[in-house]
Amino acid sequence: ARVGPLGVPPFLGYLVPVARTLDYRQPPEWAAHDAVWLAWPCAHDLWGAHLAPAQRAFASMCRAIADPDPETGAPRGERIELLVVDDDARRDAMRELEALGPRVHVIPYGDIWLRDTAPIFLLAESEVLAACFAFNGWGGKYVLPGDEHVAERVAAAAGVPKAVHEWVLEGGSVEVDGDGTLLTTRQCLLNANRLSPVESQATIEARLREALGVEKVLWLTEGLLNDHTDGHVDTIARFVAPGVVVCMEPAEDGDPNAKVLRAIAAELESMKDARGRALRVVRVPPPGRITSEEGEVMPASYANFYIGNRAIVVPTYGSPHDDAAVSAIARLFPSRRAVGIDARAILTGGGAFHCITQQQPRAGAATS
Repeated sequence: ARVGPLGVPPFLGYLVPVARTLDYRQPPEWAAHDAVWLAWPCAHDLWGAHLAPAQRAFASMCRAIADPDPETGAPRGERIELLVVDDDARRDAMRELEALGPRVHVIPYGDIWLRDTAPIFLLAESEVLAACFAFNGWGGKYVLPGDEHVAERVAAAAGVPKAVHEWVLEGGSVEVDGDGTLLTTRQCLLNANRLSPVESQATIEARLREALGVEKVLWLTEGLLNDHTDGHVDTIARFVAPGVVVCMEPAEDGDPNAKVLRAIAAELESMKDARGRALRVVRVPPPGRITSEEGEVMPASYANFYIGNRAIVVPTYGSPHDDAAVSAIARLFPSRRAVGIDARAILTGGGAFHCITQQQPRAGAATS
C-alpha cells in the first residue's frame, strides 16, 4: 500500500512539516476542482423548522455543482465528497443525492460550515496538500462537538498529506486571486477572539504568506451587520480573476449595510495587488434589508457564491435584486452557468453556499 513520508497509510493521514510546504499555493476558486467537500444538514436542535428547507436548498446546490447530463444523468461537474454524522443521516442524504454519485464519509461534525472547519487545499504542481488550521467556533460563539477535528479527518479521507497549523484561521476569512494576492478583513483576523495577545498584523501576514503561499495581503476594515463570523471576506468581496474583484454597492439608503458597502468599494479601489495592478472593482447590487422571522437584519450577500467547474451557485433571498445580481455575476463567468438558488433557509444558520462548500483542486491544474 502507498504510504506517506513517515510510513503512515494515507487513509490515516500523514503530516508534512510546515518547512516543506513553501512551494504550495492556494489556487483561486475558478481553477479546476477534483471535488467539493460538503456536510449534510441534519441537526434538528440547530436548524429547527428550517431543517427541511435547508436540506432542499442543499440538494439543489449539489445538483447545480454536479451538473448531471440531461440525457444520461451522469454528473459532469466535480465529484461530491459528502460528510454525514451517522447511518441515519446517510440514508436521508442519499434519498436526495444518490443520483449524483457522491462519495460518503461518516465523520463527526457540529454543523455544515465546511468552508471554515475543513482544510484549505493547496497545490504544488501535481501534488495536493491539506492545510489544517485550529478552529475555535468563530471566536467561541458556536463551539460544537467534532468541528475542531474536521480538517484533519477530511485530509485523511481525501488521502492527501496535511500541514497542521496551531493558529486559528477560517477559510471564509481569506480570498485569493491565484496570482499572489490575498484579501481579508481586520475585523476578523485581527479580532482578539482569534488571536493570542502577542500577535500583530505583521505576524498574521507572515503566517498567511507561509501557510497559503501568497505574497501580498490586502486588508478591508469590516463586514456585514450581524455577521457572527466577524466580517468574513467571502460575504463582501470576491476575486473573479487576477486583479479583478466583485463587491456589492447599494442603490438605496434603506440598505442596513449601505455605509459599510460603500466603504468596502472605496477601499478596494485604493488597493494594488501583488503584481502592482490597481484592482478593477466590479459592483453588483446587494440583497438589501433581509430579516429573520424575529425582524433581525441578517447578513445576506450575493458575494457568497460558489465557483464550481461548470456552474456558479449564487444565493438568492426573495429580494427584488435577485435576478439582477445573478445576471451580473453570470457575466463575470461566461464559460459557466450561473444558477440562483433560494438560500434563505441556509442563511438562518448564518451563511450561504460559499460557507458550506470547500473545494479540492485538481492535481496539476493551473493556479491562475
